[in-house]
Amino acid sequence: MILTPHVGELARLIQKSNEEILQNRVQIVREWATILGKVLLLKGVPTIIGDPRGNIYFNLTANSGMATAGCGDVLTGIIAGFLAQGMPPLEAAVAGAFVHGLAGDLAKESLGERGMIASDIQNHVPAALQTIERGNVEEDTKRTPFRRLF
Repeated sequence: MILTPHVGELARLIQKSNEEILQNRVQIVREWATILGKVLLLKGVPTIIGDPRGNIYFNLTANSGMATAGCGDVLTGIIAGFLAQGMPPLEAAVAGAFVHGLAGDLAKESLGERGMIASDIQNHVPAALQTIERGNVEEDTKRTPFRRLF
């Protein structure tokens, strides 16, 4: 199981305020991924992914234009696709977050952030996958796939 809440959803799930979560995102993701024994992906910028062992991963792709209805459904679809291909849950969550964010970044480059909708991200998923397959992902901090911290 992979949980993919945004701050408000996680606040309701663990009965904390949005402010508490925003002030302690890393600690809360680590704690609750461990308590639940599941992969926990907290959507936002940056997206934070925790595993049951207490490891934390940050996804540095994505942009504020992705904060719109349906974008989380696109993320879930990408992750589910990776799971269906046999990827373990943690890898599927990390790879899914990266592909989703990269697709959003590509959509931003071609369409701009304002007015971006979920289908714009979905339509850029093939280009994001091709970018990765060709090895064209920049090595700078904007597009470094994942940094394991702590």
